[in-house]
Amino acid sequence: MIIPSIDLQGGSTVQLVGGEKKALDAGDPIPIAEKFGVVGEIATIDLDAAMGTGSNAHLIEKLISVARCRVGGGIRNYETAKRWLDAGASKIIIGTAAQLDLLRQLPKARLIASLDTKHGEIVVDGWKTRTGLGIEERMRELREHVGGFLVTFVEREGRLEGIDLNRVKELVSMAWPAQLTVAGGVTTAQDVADIHKMGADAQVGMALYTGRFDLTDSVAACLTSDRADGLWPTVVVDEAGMALGLAYSDRESLRYAIDHRCGAYHSRSRGGLWIKGATSGALQTLLAVDMDCDADTLRFTVRQGEPGFCHENTWTCWGEKRGLHALVALLNERLKNAPDDSYTARLFREPALLRSKLEEEAGELADAASHNDIALETADVLFFAMVAMARGGVTLDEVERVLDRRSLRLTRRPGNAKSE
Repeated sequence: MIIPSIDLQGGSTVQLVGGEKKALDAGDPIPIAEKFGVVGEIATIDLDAAMGTGSNAHLIEKLISVARCRVGGGIRNYETAKRWLDAGASKIIIGTAAQLDLLRQLPKARLIASLDTKHGEIVVDGWKTRTGLGIEERMRELREHVGGFLVTFVEREGRLEGIDLNRVKELVSMAWPAQLTVAGGVTTAQDVADIHKMGADAQVGMALYTGRFDLTDSVAACLTSDRADGLWPTVVVDEAGMALGLAYSDRESLRYAIDHRCGAYHSRSRGGLWIKGATSGALQTLLAVDMDCDADTLRFTVRQGEPGFCHENTWTCWGEKRGLHALVALLNERLKNAPDDSYTARLFREPALLRSKLEEEAGELADAASHNDIALETADVLFFAMVAMARGGVTLDEVERVLDRRSLRLTRRPGNAKSE
């Protein structure tokens, strides 16, 4: 799959040729990350930190909040590595500092060792110093200690001269069981597809920024279809991962969806582009596009507008929401329309009452002993917590994102009770 790259220098998004000459300046990285992040992880590289000329850490922290980010550049010690893992980086990219004593302190699955090679020889110090080492030796040393490798073909970087696919195939085998990502020279969407078929990912910068191809081209090139009409089945899910229904995509609808960040599909009944909610008002915001393991089915993760996805005005094509998400919807409705003398309305307008109920139910949950009592008391705590969420305008998706980010932290809190 494609890994779009955002290289940062002086607070701006840049592309360099051969790691030296600035070829373009694309400006503010935040909207770029929001766009690129729809198709998966992005690689965020702090060139200033890598070159020892400054830092773009404040920007990277913002990027991590809007997209799934691999973070690289200037990570030379445990403290810096821990900082980015704790901040929520999906993975960190470590260059010359990728030594066993450091790697053994870090979670293997979230480590990528960066190997920069020029005509088969590893180079360091911003690609300026030759080492005399071949890439094979370094891979053998590291592959049991990292989850992936990023191999950059320096002689091709930023030059749009194409990529040596035979070499990529060799490197996939050398890297195993680590996952290989290659950079430098990827010029066409077909390059991305060919690399994907070999079991590797393509990190792409210059080709995207100069318009050689776009995100849609790269995703479509990797997809296959066993249907006579060539359409791609598209499972549509909401932010919680609940399946809303099944739709179909073609290149035109996929491009519209990615470009406009909306739910756009191919209509089999009418033919042509179908924008979900254009007539009903139940619009969708596209959050992510993912391929399945066989690259023949898409998953669209969307923020679904009311009343829902189904033409029968239900949230899903299998009926209404259930569980916590149904409760959230109910509480948001009651926040607007509950009678003034209702219990729910009192909870919304009387902070002291809500606080007392949260404390009461949390205490009862802590004291519960039987299986049934724990289930009942947990339900009570969740209900009152969600009243607090609804009152504050906080969505369940926001809470889940906080939990997801916390799960990525390397540093663990001691868990001691707060003092009175």
